[in-house]
Amino acid sequence: MSFGFGKEVDLSFDDAITRVTAVLQDEGFGVLSDIDVAAKMKEKLDEDMPRYRILGACNPALAFRAISAVEDIGLLLPCNVLVREDKQGKVHVDFMDPSSVLSLVEHPGVTPLATEVKQKLERVCETL
Repeated sequence: MSFGFGKEVDLSFDDAITRVTAVLQDEGFGVLSDIDVAAKMKEKLDEDMPRYRILGACNPALAFRAISAVEDIGLLLPCNVLVREDKQGKVHVDFMDPSSVLSLVEHPGVTPLATEVKQKLERVCETL
């Protein structure tokens, strides 16, 4: 996928959430939002689906640099991390590719920042 990267992990769904949150923290990210998509689909549509949560990860220092460069860049923040179960019960952790998303911004300071964020998220992925 051109807008993200990730991998299947040998963890339970709940353990994957705990692990990715901890490893994100090691790279300076916090989780600002946690959207339980499967629960919302059940609540709003009475539809069942495999577990599917979107974590909104933010590194405050890097976000501040981005916002200082381009005030409206908040439309593209935070970095989404998807933890999902497939239909066979396997757990996947996928990361939004900040280079892909931030390529929409035409500002000289944003490209190196996107590269730095991507490197951090790739280290998180590798550590899982």
